[in-house]
Amino acid sequence: MITRDEAFELLKEYNKEPFHIKHALTVEGVMRYFAREMGYGDEEELWGIVGLLHDLDFELYPDEHCVKEQEIMRERGIDERIIRAAASHGYGITVDIKPEHEMEKVLFAVDELTGLIGAVALMRPSRSVDDLELKSVRKKFKTPSFAAGCSREVITKGAEMLGWELDDLISRTILAMRTVALPE
Repeated sequence: MITRDEAFELLKEYNKEPFHIKHALTVEGVMRYFAREMGYGDEEELWGIVGLLHDLDFELYPDEHCVKEQEIMRERGIDERIIRAAASHGYGITVDIKPEHEMEKVLFAVDELTGLIGAVALMRPSRSVDDLELKSVRKKFKTPSFAAGCSREVITKGAEMLGWELDDLISRTILAMRTVALPE
């Protein structure tokens, strides 16, 4: 299996924008958190790598997102489980790979949500998720023009796939994001 360091180097090969690197690191940390919380602690590294590589192709190939990354990863001999899981977050948008495993469902649910939560946090005086509450995210969730690139439909569908209430998904993702240490 690809190591975390190898995955990070691959990510940086295809992504130069600090925003994309930070998003990948955020999703990696959130995926690791959920692996532990949902009883998949023995697969934490796998879940993290999936989170790290999920947008591998987005910066260079936005029109082929979740399609091109499969090709890139296969050329590198990356495990099919990682390829499938990473690509599945584009289900119904760019690919027909339906999230089935809990790891895939979590990625589908939290990818867009981490962006929304991050945008809400930046509006706060602290600019942090450490003091962020559910009600602040819910308020902005109901404002389609706020962080318009974060699909509320995908977030809602992700909660449904997991069998969770939307508020539960948001609350748990806030907690997960509090555990992520990002470089400045």
